[in-house]
Amino acid sequence: MDQFTINLLFVGASFALYIGIAIWARAGSTSEFYAAGRGVHPVTNGMATAADWMSAASFISMAGLIAFTGYDNSTYLMGWTGGYVLLALLLAPYLRKFGKYTVSEFIGDRFYSQTARIVAVVCLIVASVTYVIGQMTGVGVAFGRFLEVSNTAGLLIGAAVVFAYAVFGGMKGVTYTQVAQYVVLITAYTIPAVFISLQLTGNPIPGLGLFGNDLASGEPLLAKIDQIVTELGFASYTGHHANTLNMVLFTLSLMIGTAGLPHVIMRFFTVPKVSDARWSAGWTLVFIALLYVTAPAVGAMARLNITDMMWPNGGITGGAVTLQQIEDDPKYDWMDTWQKTGLLGWEDKNGDGRIQYYNDANSDMQAVAEQNGWVGNELTNFNQDILVLANPEIANLPSWVIGLIAAGGLAAALSTAAGLLLAISSAVSHDLIKGAIAPGISEKGELLSARIAMAAAIVVATYLGLNPPGFAAQTVALAFGLAAASIFPALMMGIFTKVNSRGAVAGMIAGMSVTLIYIFLHKGWFFIPDTNTFSDNDPLLGPIKSTSFGVIGALVNFAVAYFVSKASGPIPADIERLVESVRIPRGAGVAQDH
Repeated sequence: MDQFTINLLFVGASFALYIGIAIWARAGSTSEFYAAGRGVHPVTNGMATAADWMSAASFISMAGLIAFTGYDNSTYLMGWTGGYVLLALLLAPYLRKFGKYTVSEFIGDRFYSQTARIVAVVCLIVASVTYVIGQMTGVGVAFGRFLEVSNTAGLLIGAAVVFAYAVFGGMKGVTYTQVAQYVVLITAYTIPAVFISLQLTGNPIPGLGLFGNDLASGEPLLAKIDQIVTELGFASYTGHHANTLNMVLFTLSLMIGTAGLPHVIMRFFTVPKVSDARWSAGWTLVFIALLYVTAPAVGAMARLNITDMMWPNGGITGGAVTLQQIEDDPKYDWMDTWQKTGLLGWEDKNGDGRIQYYNDANSDMQAVAEQNGWVGNELTNFNQDILVLANPEIANLPSWVIGLIAAGGLAAALSTAAGLLLAISSAVSHDLIKGAIAPGISEKGELLSARIAMAAAIVVATYLGLNPPGFAAQTVALAFGLAAASIFPALMMGIFTKVNSRGAVAGMIAGMSVTLIYIFLHKGWFFIPDTNTFSDNDPLLGPIKSTSFGVIGALVNFAVAYFVSKASGPIPADIERLVESVRIPRGAGVAQDH
C-alpha cells in the first residue's frame, strides 16, 4: 500500500470520527451551543481545552521554531505554559462563578455598560481572527502535504471540514470532538518522537534523550548539535543570542495573552461548578505537559537529522549531498514530496551537482564559501512549519507513523480553529446581535445567527490564511499580544478592582489600538504585504518586536483605565457588591447567573 493511500486512511478515519461525534452531539439549544449545557466533567474539559489550546502553533510550528533557533525560542514553552497557571489562579474560577456564557457578557455586566460589551466583542474578534489565521496556515500546510495538493487547495479543503463539524455542533459538538482530537494529536506527536529518540540516543523518552548522548558519536546530543550548526555558520543551538528584554516581554505577553484568550476562557463556562473550573485548568496543564516536554526534543533531533542529511559525509570536509542522491536515494524522497507543496526548495547555484546548506550571511562562512567555490546557501526554502510533519519521513520511520502524524497535525489545527470560530460566532450572535442589536431575538434565531457568523468567520480566516503575516506560531503570537493588551486587563480589573465603565472602555480601546498599530507598522497594514514601515529585525522601539508588544499594550490599558476611572467617579453600589461576591472564594457549588 503506497504512502498516499495510508495517509488517506488515517486522515479519513479521523475525519469520520470527528463528524460522527458532531452529529451525535449536535447543539439543540443556545446553552448547548455556547456552553455544552454546563455539564462537562473537569477531566473531559481538561482534555478538550488541551486540544483547543494545542493548536497548529504548538503541534506543527513550535518545534520548527525551536529547531532552527534553539534556546532563544524556549520562550514559547515558558509563556504558553505559564499562562495557564495565571488562568487557573486568577481568572477561571471567578469567571465561572459569575455564571455567564461569554467573556464579552462578563465585561458588559461587570462594567454595567453596553459600550463596554461591544468594545470587548471587537477586541475578541480582532484577537481571534488573528489567531485563526495561524490555524488555517497550519491546515493548509498539513492538507497540502498529505493530500499532495498545493498549499492553497489544502487550506480550502480544511476550511470545508471545519465548517462541516463546527457550524452545527457548537460547543457541545466541539467539546467531544476535541477530546477525540486530543487523543489523536498526542498519540501522533509522541510516537514519532519516541522512535527518533531511540534512533539517536537509545532512550525511548524524548525529553530524557535530549540530555543523553548521540549514539553515532558518543557525544552529548546538544553538544553535537552545537558543533554541527556552528561549523555551518549558524549561532550555537544552546546559547543565548537574542535580546534579553525582548525575551522577557515576549514571555510575559504570551503568559497574559494565554490568560486572556476568549476561546480558552469559554471552556471554563462548560463545567457544572466553580471548583470544577479550577480542576479543569489543572487537568489541562497535565495534558499540555505531555506535548510540551516532548517538543524541545523533537526540534533538536530534527535539526540534527536535517543537517546530517544535507552533509551526509561528515560535515563540510566530506562534501554536501549530491543532486543524484536526492533524486535516487529513497531516504530523500521526502524532499521531492514537500517541494511539490511549495514549502521546500533548493537550487544548485554553482553547478557542482551538490546542494550546500550553510549560513551565507556569516562573514566567516563567506570566506569558506569563496574558497570552495560556493555562491550562497542552496537550500533556498525550508518553511519551518513543515518540520514536525516531515520529521517521520526525515527519520525514515514506517509508513503508518507518517499517516499518524498527518492525522495528528490536522487534529491540532482543526481543534483550535473550531474553538476560535465558536468564540467569534458567540461574540457576534450572543453579545452583539442578542445583547445590543435585537434583544428580543428568539433562541432559534440566535442559533441561526451564530451559525451564519461562524460560516462568515471561516471565509475571512481562509482568505487571510492564504497570506499569513508569519509562520503559524509567529502569527499566533501576534494574537496573544492583542488578547494581552485588551481582554486580560479588563478581566483582571473586573474581578479585582473597582474600575468603572468609562475606565474599562478607555483602557481596552487604548491597549488594543497601540498594540494593533505597532503590529501593523511591522507586519503591514491589515497584514497586507509590503505596507510595513519597520520589521522585527529593525523594530520601532529598540529591541521590542511586534510579537512582544502585548505586555506594553496591557500596561497602557491598565494605566488609562485607572486614570480615567479615578477622574470619572465610583462604580454603583450594586456593582460593588457584585464584584465582592464574585471575588470572595465561597460558594463553590453550582454557580448562579448574575
